[in-house]
Amino acid sequence: MSKDSYQPSRKILSWAEEDRPREKLLQRGKAALTDAELIAILIGSGTVDQSAVDVAKLILGSANNNLNELARLGLNDLKKIKGIGEAKAITIVAALELGRRRKESETPRRRRITSSNDAYEEIKPYLLDKPHEEFWILLLNRANEVLRPVQISTGGVAGTVADPKLIFKHALEHLASSMILFHNHPSGNLTPSQADKDLTRKLKEAGRVLDLPVLDHLIFTDSSYYSFADEGLL
Repeated sequence: MSKDSYQPSRKILSWAEEDRPREKLLQRGKAALTDAELIAILIGSGTVDQSAVDVAKLILGSANNNLNELARLGLNDLKKIKGIGEAKAITIVAALELGRRRKESETPRRRRITSSNDAYEEIKPYLLDKPHEEFWILLLNRANEVLRPVQISTGGVAGTVADPKLIFKHALEHLASSMILFHNHPSGNLTPSQADKDLTRKLKEAGRVLDLPVLDHLIFTDSSYYSFADEGLL
């Protein structure tokens, strides 16, 4: 083949800017791309007379335009498609395998907190058997489902510091709709101190101003708990 007759494959960078799937992803987000455009990004280039998107459409067509069927194709099946060599076939198979593994490891449905006992059971793995005091918050969405537990502070056997600014910083960063407060008493004493009451009152007021209500404050021990809400103190 002479140098003059050689025609390189149509790489993504040679397309018109509005046709480039990589730029489209950057400008409009991944959801704006078609399946073919996403596969085109994986394979990177097409053939002499077909773009990467054209080749990607052939790949999808070989699987009836069904991603589940495409995931069942092996390397040899993909290599039968014009423009797909071993390296590109491996890339496609690897990407689809990642998608399968992600589906397997999907997060289970979030637990819903409907009572102080639900809250106690949710935080128990984090505070059980602790020899010192810790302060935690449980962040919830609008359906009272658990977003995440967050440790605020660790102290000594007789107390720990809970900074309201830090508490609400975490809640706002995680887009929580409400929260439940927790701290443990290693001594097993369930009676709230005056400092506990004052802090609860302060955080409740701050939550009211920020439209991020404090639903409860639990004093945790290994065998039981004290709920400010249940006792009418919140």
